[in-house]
Amino acid sequence: MATTRTAHTEWEGNLLDGKGLVTFDSSGIGEFPVSWPSRAEAANGKTSPEELIAGAHSACFSMALSHGLAGAGTPPTKLETKADVTFQPGTGITGIHLTVVGTVPGLDEAGFVKAAEDAKANCPVSQALTGTTITLSASLA
Repeated sequence: MATTRTAHTEWEGNLLDGKGLVTFDSSGIGEFPVSWPSRAEAANGKTSPEELIAGAHSACFSMALSHGLAGAGTPPTKLETKADVTFQPGTGITGIHLTVVGTVPGLDEAGFVKAAEDAKANCPVSQALTGTTITLSASLA
């Protein structure tokens, strides 16, 4: 069964001086302020589209990697995934770097890296972001 998740943003003003509020409708987890300065400069307590993408990508990748490892008979005890999404004003998103450290009993480093590369290529968020260069660093704890 397909699912649809919904968020919306209310924006006031122009790009440089305006501000917005992103609301996560499906989960009801809250509202998060956004602005151009929080996107192109320091976050200052606000989020950005890139941070939202980073959260989505790190979660999706972790789920895909966990599923792949379990399917291969080596379920992880723990995965810590960080996604760094780089934004260049005037250019856009220039890349995403995933860093994962895993605790996976019974699996060697090479096997973990191979599983992580597969998850990077096949998680739905990676597939949705195919127009962006996605790199990966993977290691066991």
